[in-house]
Amino acid sequence: MQDTTSSAGSAGPARRAVGRLAAGLSGLLAAAVVLGVGELAAAVIAPAASPFLATGSTVVDHTPEALREFAIEQFGTHDKPVLFLSMGVVMVVFAVAAGLLERRRPPCGSALLVVLGAVVCVATMQRPNATAVFALPIVLGVAAGVVTLRLLIARAPRRAAEPATAAEETVAQQTTDASRRRFLALAAGAAVLAAGTAAAGRWVGERARAVTADLERFVVPRPRVAAPTPPPGTDPPVPGITEFVTPNETFYRIDTALRIPAVTSADWRLRIHGMVDREIELTMDDLLRRPAVEKMVTLTCVSNEVGGDLIGNARWIGYPLADLLAEAGVRPDADMVLSTSADGFTAGTPVAALTDGRDALLAVGMNGAPLPVQHGYPARMVVPGLYGYVSATKWVVDLELTRFDLAEAYWTQRGWSALGPIKTASRIDVPAAFGTVSPGPTVVAGVAWAQHRGVAAVEVQVDDGPWQRAELAPEYSLDTWRQWTWRWDAPPGSHTLRVRATDGVGRVQTEQRASPVPDGATGWHSRAVTVG
Repeated sequence: MQDTTSSAGSAGPARRAVGRLAAGLSGLLAAAVVLGVGELAAAVIAPAASPFLATGSTVVDHTPEALREFAIEQFGTHDKPVLFLSMGVVMVVFAVAAGLLERRRPPCGSALLVVLGAVVCVATMQRPNATAVFALPIVLGVAAGVVTLRLLIARAPRRAAEPATAAEETVAQQTTDASRRRFLALAAGAAVLAAGTAAAGRWVGERARAVTADLERFVVPRPRVAAPTPPPGTDPPVPGITEFVTPNETFYRIDTALRIPAVTSADWRLRIHGMVDREIELTMDDLLRRPAVEKMVTLTCVSNEVGGDLIGNARWIGYPLADLLAEAGVRPDADMVLSTSADGFTAGTPVAALTDGRDALLAVGMNGAPLPVQHGYPARMVVPGLYGYVSATKWVVDLELTRFDLAEAYWTQRGWSALGPIKTASRIDVPAAFGTVSPGPTVVAGVAWAQHRGVAAVEVQVDDGPWQRAELAPEYSLDTWRQWTWRWDAPPGSHTLRVRATDGVGRVQTEQRASPVPDGATGWHSRAVTVG
């Protein structure tokens, strides 16, 4: 049965309720206005208060570890686009629901927008360094959205009841056409408002263009000590094997930043404080006056599954963190450096890992170029031997000397291990998984890593046969991965290849399978291949 609305004493035919299509469109446009106005207000007031990004960040913060690791395993570095797409679908559903509710039971649709705005407001207030003003963007956005929804529903076309005469039919048609034109004009205006405010918000809030220009002007310091050239044979001539040095454009990126922080070198500051003899603050100019060094270091993400590709090796140009800490004067009872990113992310690194002589750097260059923005421009931490979640803070702006029993970092608060030493691991790159190779001589190849301990040996097993020693490429350093190859006289049939590594202190990679949570995955990587 059609819903009908009428006014007592009104003349003319009774009018039916707003159509579902118009109501759904009204809800979508109202929600778009909420986001657009919210983005613009956040850009002016506080970029971190962006309703969409604050909601996404809160979702990331509270996602169960099993689901988070599943997403990284399935989507890798595309996990953020998948998150944005999922959020978009959910928003569309709620927006259409708000329009339909406003159509049938006004002002229930408006109330739904208010409730959803309150949820987003709570999420926004949970962001690092949030203040009361962080609530203003979503409040303004919801207010604009409610007004938009009420206006659109009020102006939406309504069909008149079945006319009794030809004259009434003509009048009804003219009324409907005029109402439709008014609605479409108002809907177009709402769409322009939503798109315009969103675009303006991004233009005002995004300093990406300024940062890009700053990056293009940035001159990477010439290192006092350059990284040695990799020895011949470091990159075995095997098609499909991972390169020894990972290009910047293919280096993995896993972090919590839904919007990449935009920090220019002129704005950048690094504060070193806490349990120190003297607090210091460095500008980029202060840093660039110091002698720089270049080191080759392999970084690994703790979310890397067995056989995963969340690992990369690069030449990093920067400044020894041990020297910076020595200037501040680390007190004997401090055992952790709590590093903070420009977007509020924190990581807890053992003081010992930064002062024991390893090549721990405050990096400003990567493979001879300035740090790419997505990899931490203008400055980030690089610490050999530790997973990135406890050491590789990008866009770093703060180092607080403290203790593990006094402070917790972002991932430690969520149940991950506090120390995060990288575990010995190895991977088969060639042949491809479930690939087919010809019978006879075949090259099996891949990489192995055990940063800060080195890789002493790699072995390959075919089916349940004996372990066979692979040939290792020359070792560059204890802090880099190592390529390996093994010559296999492949017999016809289906086979399973397995690989394991032994680190520089004699520990053999464990067979026991474990997920990345809480301190890194373990197990032997295997590949099924067909020979024939």
